[in-house]
Amino acid sequence: MKSNNAIEEARRYVANAEEVIKKADYDPELKIYMDSKYIKMAGDTLWKGCLIALDAVLQVRKGKGRPSIEKYKEAAGKRDRKLLANIVAGYDLMHLTMGYDGTTDKRACDAGFDRASTIIEHCAKLYPGTVCA
Repeated sequence: MKSNNAIEEARRYVANAEEVIKKADYDPELKIYMDSKYIKMAGDTLWKGCLIALDAVLQVRKGKGRPSIEKYKEAAGKRDRKLLANIVAGYDLMHLTMGYDGTTDKRACDAGFDRASTIIEHCAKLYPGTVCA
């Protein structure tokens, strides 16, 4: 069931990404995943969850076309410098390293999940009527 609250919806995306990454075979000795397909899917899902939370707080979807990462960075820079730093790091980890490159390094994937939670919970503090987790 879809939540009316953007922050809850974003958290649901993180939960979905956790389920996706569980499908990837993992070698605990090497600390790597064996199939980048699931890493890419999880990274994309994490980043989309972050965008839902960011859209609710930053309102960058006004105007024509889809917003670029630059619009998110500009809006965050005006509102909250910590959020900006997390967006920059999150974009690199979730969208590029996980979603595009499909890194198999578990530490990088864990960092992507941590950063997604950080961004969403930071947005929860800025979004009216949201209960922080």
